[in-house]
Amino acid sequence: MEFNFKGKRALVTGASQGIGREVAKKLALLGAKVTALARNKDHLTSLKKEVCSIDIYPVDLSNWKETEEVLKKVGDIDLLVNNAGLAILGPLTEVSEDDIDKVFNINVKAVINLTKYAVQNLLSRNVKGSIVNVSSQASVVGLDNHTVYCASKGAVDAFTRAAALEYGPKGIRVNNVNPTVILTDMGKLGWSDPAVAEPMLAKIPLRRFGEVDEVVNSIIFLLSDLSSMTTGSNIYIDGGYVAI
Repeated sequence: MEFNFKGKRALVTGASQGIGREVAKKLALLGAKVTALARNKDHLTSLKKEVCSIDIYPVDLSNWKETEEVLKKVGDIDLLVNNAGLAILGPLTEVSEDDIDKVFNINVKAVINLTKYAVQNLLSRNVKGSIVNVSSQASVVGLDNHTVYCASKGAVDAFTRAAALEYGPKGIRVNNVNPTVILTDMGKLGWSDPAVAEPMLAKIPLRRFGEVDEVVNSIIFLLSDLSSMTTGSNIYIDGGYVAI
C-alpha cells in the first residue's frame, strides 16, 4: 500500500508531540505541505528543526478567536487532522466547571472550529478533502474516572457523523480514529505501573497497548484516496476493547 500526498496541504493540531507530531512528520515524508499547530512553542520549534519543511504556529486552540487569527495565516488546506486533546481525570463528584470547560474547549470546540475552517476553505475552492478527528474508545465505553473525557469524545463522534452527512455530497470526508491507551512518551509514563496497566490490558483481547505508528497509519489511510468510500466512520485502534 503506497501513499502519496504530493501537492496536498495538511493541517495537524496537537502536533508538538506524541501522535500529532508523528502524523505531521509522516505527511511531510509522503509529500504533503504540512502546517503544525500546538500550544508548546519549544516543542514546535524542535519539530521544525527535525523537518524544516513544516510550518509551525503556536496557538491556544481552546481560544476560538486566537485560533481564527492564526488560521488566516495558514491559507488553503486539503487535509485536516484534529489531534489536539486534553484529559482531566477524577471522580464525577470532584469535577469542577473549570475542568469541563477546559476539556470541552479543546476536545470539542476546537475540533468544530478547525473543521469549520477546513470545510469553508474546501467549499470556496470547490475541491474535495479529508478530515480525521482523533477520538477515543472512551466515546463508546465507560471508563472509571473519565466522565468528562468520555462525554467530550462522545461529542466528537456525534459531530463527525453529522459533518460527514452534511458535506459528503460536496466530496468532503470526515472520519474518526478511536484509540485505546497508546504508548506515547506520556502514555508510557502513565501506564508503567503494572497495578494500573494490568486491569486495562485484561479488557483488551490482544493483551497489549497500542503503538503510535498504529494510530498514525490509520490516520494516513483515512486521509488518503484509498479510503475514498469511507466517511462518518470510526476506526477502533483498541486491540478489540470495544468488542467485549
